[in-house]
Amino acid sequence: MGEHPVLFIPGPTEVLQELREILARPLCGHRSQAFVETVKSTCTALQGLFRTSGPAAFETCPATALMEAAIRNLVPRGGATLHLTCGAFGERWAVIADACGRKPHRLEAPWGSAHDPAALRERLLTSPPYEAVCITHNETSTGVIEPLRELAAVVREISPETLVLADVVTSLAGAPLEFEAWGLDCAFAGTQKCLALAPGLTVYAVSQRALERARRVPERGMLFDFVQAVPETMAGKTLATPCIPLVFALAAQLERIRKETLEARWRRHVAMQHETFAWAQQWGFAPYVADPAVRSPTVSSLQASGRDVEAMARSAREQGFQLDRGYGNLRDKTFRIGHMGDHTVDGLRRLLRAITV
Repeated sequence: MGEHPVLFIPGPTEVLQELREILARPLCGHRSQAFVETVKSTCTALQGLFRTSGPAAFETCPATALMEAAIRNLVPRGGATLHLTCGAFGERWAVIADACGRKPHRLEAPWGSAHDPAALRERLLTSPPYEAVCITHNETSTGVIEPLRELAAVVREISPETLVLADVVTSLAGAPLEFEAWGLDCAFAGTQKCLALAPGLTVYAVSQRALERARRVPERGMLFDFVQAVPETMAGKTLATPCIPLVFALAAQLERIRKETLEARWRRHVAMQHETFAWAQQWGFAPYVADPAVRSPTVSSLQASGRDVEAMARSAREQGFQLDRGYGNLRDKTFRIGHMGDHTVDGLRRLLRAITV
């Protein structure tokens, strides 16, 4: 099965050999003309990935840093944000907003459920305006995908001056995302999820009105100052030394995605989700997410249903795979299968055979 366990966890996910070889290449100067041109073309390709004609860029950091950067750039100190929480990562964003001196409010949905756009409409109609609404598109901790398009449309209708910020960490390149058509203002994702690369970069898109808002927000910091970082990076001149090998690998992966097409990539992820839940039904594992309409196409969460999850994980390891034993309080009560990135249905079937105990 290879020299390392094949990762079917919700990130980092498996990286193809051809991309690992790019990561091992000798370094070059980040101000060299070849690298500058690669940065520029990568930003152009990211516009296509996010489906936007507006700005798109990347930074050397985990996606959590962009959670913070979005708050610092787009919400003035003391400003109110509304966080749609239905799992650990939506909650994390609210905690970050509080740590940055903002005033986070929560619209909660039970873990394993998505938000009803009608509930968001009611909150916006009965509350003072928020500076931003923060939505975790795909809640990795539970395997729920939010109806981001519909939620964003409610914000646009009821509170058009409010920005829509989206964590698309485990949806970008794995599930439909239309940044411009859906009226988003900031969205970001790490490279170690559906982009199937090593961790270390976060890619992001911002709207023009978000950049205009940022210009009016003081104390944005330096490295993550959207007003400076976005145009400079798009011009090929990152503000600081980036992870050079990973940028070259990202450029190659974006070209691979272009050739596959986003639509085909989305269909492949749905096919893996269907394969997972068909297997679960056959072997008596109940889905953690009851509503099929909001089950993630990139990470499936299943209840242990009386099985020994640790034994399943051990069986997977013995046969060259790694799966996840559940997040936080759900550990060993559930298990998660990350079927994202460059995984295939055939590869997933091999994992499922390995954990059928």
